[in-house]
Amino acid sequence: MDHPTALRGDCSACLGLCCTALPFRASADFAVDKTAGTPCHNLTAEFRCAIHTRLRSSGYAGCTTYDCFGAGQRVSRHFDAQTAASAAVVEAFPVVRNLHELLWYLTDALTHHAARPLRGRLRELYAQTDELARRAPHQLRAVDVDAQRQQVNALLVRVSELVRAPVRGRKKDRRGADLMGARLRGADLRGVSLRGAYLIGADLAGADLRQCDLIGADLRDADLAGADLRGSLFLTQMQVNAARGDAATALPAALDRPAHWT
Repeated sequence: MDHPTALRGDCSACLGLCCTALPFRASADFAVDKTAGTPCHNLTAEFRCAIHTRLRSSGYAGCTTYDCFGAGQRVSRHFDAQTAASAAVVEAFPVVRNLHELLWYLTDALTHHAARPLRGRLRELYAQTDELARRAPHQLRAVDVDAQRQQVNALLVRVSELVRAPVRGRKKDRRGADLMGARLRGADLRGVSLRGAYLIGADLAGADLRQCDLIGADLRDADLAGADLRGSLFLTQMQVNAARGDAATALPAALDRPAHWT
């Protein structure tokens, strides 16, 4: 199964929900404070970003890393210009966004040949999660996202073990490891679990990350120049956007090379 376009953000079909529903604090990623439900002052009346081409230079680097997994356009179908900043949007958007993230991981799992013994259950959980995301905004508040995430994650762990087994060898798994600023240039990390690892500012230039489990890994400012991430497990556009790479970085086909890498 390829990653469907429904799981890719489409700002042209969205009412600027991430710019309205989500809060942020003044920091290295955002120039000002903003509360949930308050439209960003850069959001135009047409629900477009007035500084889209210069977000990073304007102090909004956080906006260039964010990805809604297609939740924005799905939730926008239920609202209009007058209700885009309503309390219902503030409640519904994060729920659908979290469910779409799970759909992304399930789709990724289905692309791996080694996961074929689990494909029936993967498709079953995909349909179940998609049904939850399809619910009307007033029904979403009753959705237990954490319970759904636990079900999905238990299956993803099994998928990870199947995919990594042939190349893991004696390599040490680094699940949840503190690898901030680690020197891993050119490292052979095939089959290693880096689930939830802290890789902020790590040097992964030229590293081989094929069949590496990267779910939840913090790749902010990590150097991926020339790294090979093809066939990696559960990598997202947000993780790629937050890292630093170049033209030689090999990415999974489902992900885009960030414009700011050039």
